[in-house]
Amino acid sequence: MATASVAFKSREDNRKQLELEEARKAGLAPAEVDEDGKEINPHIPQYMSSAPWYINAERPSLKHQRKWKSDPNYTKSWYDRGAKIFQAEKYRKGACENCGAMTHDVKSCMERPRKIGAKWTNMHIAPDEKIQTFELDYNGKRDRWNGYDASIYAHYLKEQQLKKLEEKNNKPDGESAGSVDDDFEDALKVDEAKVDESKQMDFAKVEKCVRTTGGGSTGTVRNLRIREDTAKYLLNLDVNSAYYDPKTRSMREDPLPDADPNEKFYGGDNQFRMSGQALEFKQLNIHAWEAFEKGQDIHLQAAPCQAELLYKNYKAIKEKLKSQMKSTIMEKYGNAASEENLPRELLLGQTEREVEYDRAGRVVKGMEDERKKEEKDERKRKYNFRWNCKVTAEDMEAWRMKKIHHDDPMRVFLH
Repeated sequence: MATASVAFKSREDNRKQLELEEARKAGLAPAEVDEDGKEINPHIPQYMSSAPWYINAERPSLKHQRKWKSDPNYTKSWYDRGAKIFQAEKYRKGACENCGAMTHDVKSCMERPRKIGAKWTNMHIAPDEKIQTFELDYNGKRDRWNGYDASIYAHYLKEQQLKKLEEKNNKPDGESAGSVDDDFEDALKVDEAKVDESKQMDFAKVEKCVRTTGGGSTGTVRNLRIREDTAKYLLNLDVNSAYYDPKTRSMREDPLPDADPNEKFYGGDNQFRMSGQALEFKQLNIHAWEAFEKGQDIHLQAAPCQAELLYKNYKAIKEKLKSQMKSTIMEKYGNAASEENLPRELLLGQTEREVEYDRAGRVVKGMEDERKKEEKDERKRKYNFRWNCKVTAEDMEAWRMKKIHHDDPMRVFLH
């Protein structure tokens, strides 16, 4: 508690003092009173309530914690602008050589430089200025509005009102309706609770103030919810239904899972997380993670443009490979969904005919079935079939003559 001095106490006195402090904290004993008759809060820590030894306090008090030095009253008194003190009749020694004032020198003179200064003409001596000094503290020296005169701004407001009135009078009759709309929008900038229902024709224009820690209003926000719509937490009043978080105003699950999807207006916040651009962004994240695990230098948060460009290139290459694989399969096996009429031999391919082949694949007994499409060779030369392909001596001689160069020095040897 607040102690008067740092006097030595015996063990018994110290124990009694601690018991008294505990009783005061519990409310069993009356609180300690200072020299002004005010009660001292018993829950104040001892390092704050104990007075220093050099104060020599006779009674317990908290005056050592109060501010003892008063702030300078610089808000009411300020420099008297343009005030004059004394005007001499002739030039004085040490005065300004230009105007003759004693309060400044010729370098600091703010008057127009005279052709012949007052020092030599001894005429039109300027009066001395009133010099004032203020003892300002740290905040007073840095106060931007120190010495501000509010009457200057009142004069400015008066000028603006006169200018607005003049513009309104100069407008034609057809443009005067615009001012009515401006007045209506100004009337909407009130508290949300005070807005009349008749003025809520357009819900996007309803505004409410945004309060800050300083107590001021930094702007307005749009209220995008129509008041006629049912709030999401009132769609299902069952306690075991979807959970509504009042802090984030979110409801992840569907409050009405058994309702008809065609008639349901709201299906939970998760329906927006798995549709539209949210799903594309999720796939972009997964691609960046997988590419980073495989050794590529990709980071979606550090370089989002690079990650998005690589993802677009990856999708383009993937689509190209898929189209190539599809065309390859179509060329090899054909398209069963096409409208082309297949040969009758292939449509009725399941017969009871028995065909025997030897080890080389030649037909020994029976008639050979119609060859499948992938077994045919589209080249037109007669010796390019896969089976029964025999090259004659005439073909070899024709190929040799084709390869002979007439300017080759070895052509005689080759013949």
